[in-house]
Amino acid sequence: MKRFSLILFAFLSLTAFTTLNSVWTNDDAHSQLGFTVTHLGIADVSGHFGDFDVKITSTKPDFSDAVVELTAKTASINTRVPDRDNHLKSEDFFHVEKYPTMDFKSTSIKKTGKDSYKLTGNLTLAGVTKPVTMDMKYNGTVENAMNKKQTAGFQVTGTIKRSDFNLGSGFPAPMISDEVRIKADGEFIQ
Repeated sequence: MKRFSLILFAFLSLTAFTTLNSVWTNDDAHSQLGFTVTHLGIADVSGHFGDFDVKITSTKPDFSDAVVELTAKTASINTRVPDRDNHLKSEDFFHVEKYPTMDFKSTSIKKTGKDSYKLTGNLTLAGVTKPVTMDMKYNGTVENAMNKKQTAGFQVTGTIKRSDFNLGSGFPAPMISDEVRIKADGEFIQ
């Protein structure tokens, strides 16, 4: 009995100082990273990045301590118009040859409601890093019947200014809005 108590005490002591991190990665088939700008002040134009990876690390089941990391390949931009996509890949905007990725890493997360958060982090675009804050909504976790894995859903929305990142500085706001609306939806597998 004394030996069992000693083993139990050692086990509890070790687990009391151990943090269990859960790592979640985006499911490509069920995730999208989109953006919208206003053209000529009269019409919205949307696009997305087709090649990106997101990792969420959390120790809490409600993700209130989540750390979010994103890397997107800038050459994967798609607005459904090849000429526009090529222009966006040029030195006028993303300069994909020099800056092949855009990156985000969260620095804090603040709960604002039952399943809503303010997600703050550093966004790097075209060699410029700036802090940004986005709204993040946790849509729940379920077991995917197809693969039997835990799957969590999130939506991130917010607005950034392209001028903060020197994107398209030769194109004034009346032509292309300075504000770029971001909307990302995703399923994440543990």
